[in-house]
Order: sequence, then C-alpha cells, then structure tokens
Amino acid sequence: MSAGTPSAFARLSESAATRWTAAKPLLLALGVGLVAGPIISGMAGFQIRTSTAQTLAHNGVVAQQAIFCDSQARLENADPKTLDWSARNTLARRFATLPPGGDRVDPDVARACADRLAR
Repeated sequence: MSAGTPSAFARLSESAATRWTAAKPLLLALGVGLVAGPIISGMAGFQIRTSTAQTLAHNGVVAQQAIFCDSQARLENADPKTLDWSARNTLARRFATLPPGGDRVDPDVARACADRLAR
C-alpha cells in the first residue's frame, strides 16, 4: 500500500461519517414525528379513544330506544306531562325493558324516556 492511500478501515470510517452526517437530520425528524404525530393528531380530534366511541354509540342507542319508549308510553297515557315525576318514571320503566315486554330495565333508557315524557 502506498503512503498516500488511506487504509480500507479509514475509507470505511470516513464513508460512514459522511453518510451519518447526511442521514442524521432525517432520522431526527423521523423520531420527532413518531412521537409528536399521534399527540398532535389526537389533540386536533383526528383520533378518538375506544371508550369515547363506545360512549357515543351507547348514547345513540339509548336515544333511539327512548323514542320508542316515549311513543309506546304515550299510547297508554295521552298526556304524560300532567303526571308527577314518580308516575312518569314508573310509566317509562314499564316501556324501557330489553327486549320490549321483557323484565330487564335499562336505567339509561328509562331516564331518557322519562325526560322525553316530561316535554
């Protein structure tokens, strides 16, 4: 090997240092993006948690069942606004069963139905 030619290890070290200098900003940006991306998109509202989605779905189902309960209760009592709270609640609980005509009362549906009956 001549005196002016660097060794293979020296060439490899120099080449690796050059590649690292070129790739370092890209790897740093990738790391920051992997950490900050989910945080920013979650704060912006592009992501929702599973519990939030389940709550929204449950509230939608309760609202639909309360509409059905309200219509059935109004068939039995044409003007439920005149009833006191206890009588309205009893009427709502009678039609807030799952399945309709069953024995299991959903308290969320009964509460929503009683609220609808008060209007």
